Amino acid sequence: MHLHYRQMGEGSPLIILHGLYGSSDNWLNIGKKLATSHKVYLLDQRNHGRSPHSDIHTYPAMRDDLLEFMDREGLEKATLLGHSMGGKTAVYFAVAHPERLNRLIVVDIAPTGYPQLTESNPQALTHLNITNALYNLDTSQIQTLKEADQALAESIPYKQVRQFLLKNLKRDRQTGEFKWLLNVRAIREQLSAIMDGLDPDEFNEPDRITSVPALFIKGEKSPYIQEKHFDDIRKIFPHARIETVEGAGHWVHAEKRAEFLKVAGEFLEENT
Repeated sequence: MHLHYRQMGEGSPLIILHGLYGSSDNWLNIGKKLATSHKVYLLDQRNHGRSPHSDIHTYPAMRDDLLEFMDREGLEKATLLGHSMGGKTAVYFAVAHPERLNRLIVVDIAPTGYPQLTESNPQALTHLNITNALYNLDTSQIQTLKEADQALAESIPYKQVRQFLLKNLKRDRQTGEFKWLLNVRAIREQLSAIMDGLDPDEFNEPDRITSVPALFIKGEKSPYIQEKHFDDIRKIFPHARIETVEGAGHWVHAEKRAEFLKVAGEFLEENT
């Protein structure tokens, strides 16, 4: 799949992968900061941003998209930085192609699965609730983004989350109707695959990834990486460093940008 991407800076290649419902736009400010010492590639993963849509949305597919991108751009090796879903893509890539990586930074996601987020729970903002709300929004009847926001408010009560999601709703220049940049149907149908993960117990000593320096960054207030996940991370990446950014939730890079850049920047500049 020919992924859409943005490129900036010069130096050692650094590929940044956004999370679920995100796009390369979300990482422009971080990308510009890191582009002072790296050639930064901001990718739109499949079914997101301006990349092609597909009925398939699995980590093996996104891993292969990334390999195709690196081959097409002539990148023999690169550093990967991935947030949430993008972090899981990066982990799958590191396991399959460790020889293609210089370093790995995974932001607020564990390598394991999160099946609870695909369950119906009216009291929790699960991904099932979100994808159903997006799928059920009749965009042909929406005249303004404010109307879309009001329509989503009943199912998604958090304004900050709605604003993030609505960055994906754009007016079609030809028809004048609003349309999702996201492939909402495919994401909804493949949600269980998106919440899937690796089984750390399958990684015996020879299978563990020791050749790639790995950093996992956790948001202090986020539930996505908990202490129970530390052992899971190190079963796959035995030398992984795990750092916590205080006061940050799941969107560590947006909520605590300076702190995130300090942790990530120091890791990127370390000598191996």
